Amino acid sequence: MKELTIISGKGGTGKTSILGAFATLAGSSLLCDCDVDAANLHILLNPSIKETYEFYGEKKAEILPELCTDCGKCEELCQFKAIQKGQINSYACEGCAVCYHVCPAEAIKMKPHLSGHWYISDTKWGPMVHAKLGIAQGNSGLLVNRVRKKAREVAKEHNLSLIISDGPPGIGCPVISSLAGTDMALVVTEPTASGIHDLERIVKVASGFGCITAVCINKYNLDEDNCRFIEDLAEKLEVPVIGKIPYDAAMAEAVLKGIPVTILGQGAAQEPLGELWQQVKHLLGAR
Repeated sequence: MKELTIISGKGGTGKTSILGAFATLAGSSLLCDCDVDAANLHILLNPSIKETYEFYGEKKAEILPELCTDCGKCEELCQFKAIQKGQINSYACEGCAVCYHVCPAEAIKMKPHLSGHWYISDTKWGPMVHAKLGIAQGNSGLLVNRVRKKAREVAKEHNLSLIISDGPPGIGCPVISSLAGTDMALVVTEPTASGIHDLERIVKVASGFGCITAVCINKYNLDEDNCRFIEDLAEKLEVPVIGKIPYDAAMAEAVLKGIPVTILGQGAAQEPLGELWQQVKHLLGAR
């Protein structure tokens, strides 16, 4: 079984659209959405949910009114202003447990908090494991780990040899959870100043996991000077640029219609996406 994880140093580079295209080109594979903080792969793949599971990622404080003496010590010491007039705002509570430890009446308990849900679904192009973290909830790295673990199990059950994951943007904990144990990281960037800056950071992070790392430049023709700069930077970082996709309004049109751009079947990105997929298959097969 091989695992391909598509990542980006910043949001909005088009990695989800590229994964949607790959899903249609790969035939049958296990599809995995690890971008749990801003899950959107379901918009393109329209999964049919078969199983739903709750995710308890952290504990939050809860006041027991029958024991509370209204001394106000918890409100005084809460650094997040989550306690007001004997009530706890669960969105503001960070689960630090200071209130629990300082309450003289032992009227506060730390209770497991429902932080989100994860799902096993079916799509036209294979099973899908995905998740959605709730508003203002934490521990997304733990949820990503759970999603990836289940993805491997489902892939094995269906005798699938490839997992394609949509990783979260940035270089934080969820990204690290997405990269651990993957065979290949495809970094999607764009020819902008922020794209260049964040490309260098994410390539350095990926290099620490011993996986194949390659770069794809999306919307490369919007600034061909920056595109050449990225190619030079990638050479210095010793990672190959295996694809250059032109700006294509059909990519946005496909998102609006809720389908992968390859199903739309039109636009300048069609052929480059097919060539990019062939390069990815070659690198995965060579590992």
